[in-house]
Amino acid sequence: MSPVLDVPRQLAEPAERGTLTVGHAVVRKIAQHAADQVPGTARDGRKGAKAKVGGLDNDVDLALDLALRYPAPVRAVVGDVRAKVTEEVELLTGYRVKTLAVTVSALLPDVAPRVR
Repeated sequence: MSPVLDVPRQLAEPAERGTLTVGHAVVRKIAQHAADQVPGTARDGRKGAKAKVGGLDNDVDLALDLALRYPAPVRAVVGDVRAKVTEEVELLTGYRVKTLAVTVSALLPDVAPRVR
């Protein structure tokens, strides 16, 4: 073990330790990943959900654009997406999701159509 690691040290008071800022690009990636994990969502080609992030301080506004599997209970899947994205963003970033708008831009069948 390194002698540096053996030295006990006192932590500074929380107000003196500095700050941590999570960028909107990170929040966007977390939201997209969380949305893609919900059963019933689909990838349009290689692209999954797309997200836009806005907001100030510890409040974020999210807008998601995603595709769903067809046939799927749209309202139920979107509700699950809202819950999952809100939970993940708030858990991982400490930000509060103020608004979350979801646009379903495509319904994709489970099976690719046959070409004749």
